Amino acid sequence: MTFEELTTYLTEKFGEKIEPLDTGRYEPFFLIKEENLFEICEAVKTDDKLRIDFLCNIGAVDTGEKFEIVYNLASVEKNIRFDLKLVMEYEGAEVDSVQKIWPGANWYEREMWELYGINIKNHDNLKRFLLPDDWDQGNPMLKNWDAPDFKRMPEVE
Repeated sequence: MTFEELTTYLTEKFGEKIEPLDTGRYEPFFLIKEENLFEICEAVKTDDKLRIDFLCNIGAVDTGEKFEIVYNLASVEKNIRFDLKLVMEYEGAEVDSVQKIWPGANWYEREMWELYGINIKNHDNLKRFLLPDDWDQGNPMLKNWDAPDFKRMPEVE
């Protein structure tokens, strides 16, 4: 499936639930809402034309204004790749776990929870693995994070 065919297929399949973004240079890139994440992920995995069987990565970013989460998805069998992006407010940030669809999501989701404070709904093992078990100094990947022994580097212009 070409870039254009994949973009058309997904936008027709999901309608208003998925919005193509112009930022995808090599693979299509789509904006979705967090309430549609699980439904879309489950559908692309079981769709016979797509068979998205590989969750390549989940990456979260604190932009200073909102959280952005990108899911890099692929089909090894069909040689297809595309990305899904969520944008959400800081307050009450939470997203459904996709661990039941792709078990490899476990560590990525725990990392988002631990380092950014994003709640992962329906995750069966949210516990620390990067920070000490007794960590009580907040979420260190947040732009506004500060801790007593943290030394902020000067901004480069």
